[in-house]
Amino acid sequence: MTQPRLKFTVDDYITAPPDKRYQLLDGEMVVAPAPTDRHQAIVVRLLVALYQFIDPNGLGQVRVSPYDVFLSSHDVVQPDILFVSQARSNIITQANVQGAPDLVVEVLSATTAQYDRGYKQTLYGRSGVQEYWLVDPDSQTVEVLTSDGQLLVPCATYRRGEALVSPLLQGLAVELDTIFS
Repeated sequence: MTQPRLKFTVDDYITAPPDKRYQLLDGEMVVAPAPTDRHQAIVVRLLVALYQFIDPNGLGQVRVSPYDVFLSSHDVVQPDILFVSQARSNIITQANVQGAPDLVVEVLSATTAQYDRGYKQTLYGRSGVQEYWLVDPDSQTVEVLTSDGQLLVPCATYRRGEALVSPLLQGLAVELDTIFS
């Protein structure tokens, strides 16, 4: 007979040892290893590009991991980068984000890609994320997915030599040569 799987809750997540970076995915505590230098360089370049567009235009707030996003009693994620629009800024608290950001950016790695393209993509879609970027350092591409109301569906894939255009952030164009340099 199969034993039922124990599902951790937000309360368990909050009391987890602070010496590791965890995410809570469908009640499972998932340890997130430290990112590589390449990963961090891409995150910084994207963060700067987003901030330089969002802040002067008063569009909302940009945050970078590690920063908890509480999506359900069994799901706490730490996206690499997130954006919350000014209209929804009330979901940002001193400690975390309580609800779905408008935009989530995940930089793929060998240890996180299965979650980023699998459970987290589904979770973000059903939680109300409007736009999701999957940044692949190996292929030097960014896949942009947008919400159809319940799922995140592919919208466009951008490559080095192109400018990423965001459907959500009208007027934003991110030169991928700069991001992947």
